[in-house]
Amino acid sequence: MDLHQRYPGLDDLKRRAKARLPRFVWDYLDSGTGAEQARARNRTGLDRIGLLPSVLHGEMEPDLTAGLLGTRHALPFGIAPVGMSGLIWPDAERILARSAAAAGIPFCLSTVASQSPEDLAPHMGQNAWFQLYPPKDETMRTDLLARARDAGFNTLVLTVDVPAASRRERQTRSGLTQPPRLTPRLLAQIACRPAWAFGMARHGMPRMRTLDKYISAPQANLPPTAHIGYLLRTSPDWGYVDWLRRNWTGAFIIKGVLRPEDAKRLQDAGADALWVSNHGGRQFDGCPAAVDLLPHIRAAVDIPLVFDSGIEGGLDILRALALGADFVMLGRAFHYALAALGAAGPAHLCDMLAKDMQANMSQLGIADLAQLRALTPCQV
Repeated sequence: MDLHQRYPGLDDLKRRAKARLPRFVWDYLDSGTGAEQARARNRTGLDRIGLLPSVLHGEMEPDLTAGLLGTRHALPFGIAPVGMSGLIWPDAERILARSAAAAGIPFCLSTVASQSPEDLAPHMGQNAWFQLYPPKDETMRTDLLARARDAGFNTLVLTVDVPAASRRERQTRSGLTQPPRLTPRLLAQIACRPAWAFGMARHGMPRMRTLDKYISAPQANLPPTAHIGYLLRTSPDWGYVDWLRRNWTGAFIIKGVLRPEDAKRLQDAGADALWVSNHGGRQFDGCPAAVDLLPHIRAAVDIPLVFDSGIEGGLDILRALALGADFVMLGRAFHYALAALGAAGPAHLCDMLAKDMQANMSQLGIADLAQLRALTPCQV
């Protein structure tokens, strides 16, 4: 079967993923917060960005390699962290880690993933990132950093845009609770999705394995969109950033930055890179499209910028790079691919994105990604 014939775009993977996932799982993955206007603005913001094609530039084979933090990556994008990936598809984190290693791209594991750093140590490549939801307890924090380092993670990503659980109304309406309870309503949804159900039967229902050793009491009553990680973590401040910079010896990225003044201060605090993101519209429904703020943050700092939020194809990646990003991460997209095609999904998505980028770079007349900065994006 030629996957490019059956699934030529991300929309095709999304449709198949939705048809294979129980509704509560689909809504967990696909939903934003509130009325989901921030999520819609991410798409609208990217669609407004035009790039002028060129002519008579001859034959070319565009180079998609990209440098970030001293490493040359085969492609200018990687796999962003998604909490409880294993709920979306059985054994998700292990599949994604292996896929990233095979593709030569970064894979970022969430603190609240369904597999631990130790679980993934045998499966990761050289580009393993660990995303930290900030523990309040310093002993736990120190232990988590040591576990990540010992497992082979070389880059720490501190997420700073989740001070509290968001209100994801669509996710709540679907019936998902924390911790997940297999109510008759959810069981009816599962019965209609045999591939997901059989996979879960083989691998077991997921839990946040990284946090297992720190949980000593029964879980308190939490909002439906919160999880047990909220019992352990804090909302970090500037002192927290300073502590991490002193105690982590690898590359240090701050994720969830939208204000240029914050970006400048984080650069001064020792961040090696900043991750421009509005969390894919999953945290605050009143924020602008993340891509609209990217050029302003680029003008404020001279360290590398990673970008996510709304990316749905190779052209979107080029748009972000042209506006100042050095690298792009995708979370939902890789999970749509995984739910649609299982273990074959991530590799197909990488190939799809690469082919899309090369086709569009040929239209623009650019042979490598560095030339994107010389383009003048326009509003369409």
